[in-house]
Amino acid sequence: MTAPTTHPETFRRAVESLADLRTRPEIELRTMRPPQRLAPYSAAWSAEVLAGPPAPGVGEVDDSEVVVTGRLVLLHDPEGQDAWDGTLRVVTFVRAELDPEHAGDPMLPEVAWSWLTGALEDSGAAWTALGGTVTQTASVRFGDISGPSHATDLELRASWTPTEDVLTAHGDAFAGVLAIAAGLPPEGVTTLGTRRAGRSG
Repeated sequence: MTAPTTHPETFRRAVESLADLRTRPEIELRTMRPPQRLAPYSAAWSAEVLAGPPAPGVGEVDDSEVVVTGRLVLLHDPEGQDAWDGTLRVVTFVRAELDPEHAGDPMLPEVAWSWLTGALEDSGAAWTALGGTVTQTASVRFGDISGPSHATDLELRASWTPTEDVLTAHGDAFAGVLAIAAGLPPEGVTTLGTRRAGRSG
């Protein structure tokens, strides 16, 4: 994905740095239609984390399950916006289904928020004006719908202003949150199964 040459150079550099992001094989990023009214310039990517990734040399897994979904949106206003404290804004959304034993954990929102702040710090990203919400939603399935009858989802919504226009570290932080929410092991470590969101730290 590249921005048109008629777009501001700051925005083009930011888009290109995110488009070139390299993630672990369990995470799939795809370009999507960005929001049109939040800023003069915008770009967006959807994300899915798959359980049961193929081992090296084994080939594709046909029955991989999506365990976490997300969105990454980049906004640019050359004039800046007061709430941003800058001209670029990164907006993220992550949703993961919780294991039943973690659904009632009163500390889970704080833990989930620490996933993001920790990922930003670990990636070396430079940012300001970070804000967001962590929400737990309960749903009950009826009729011919696959999945458990009762489910609880964790939703993390956050945005921040990068103080740089090469956003590789910010994309790495987003990918890091996806991996943590899916309970993926550190890269290079193989486990017998993938844990869902709900880690206590």
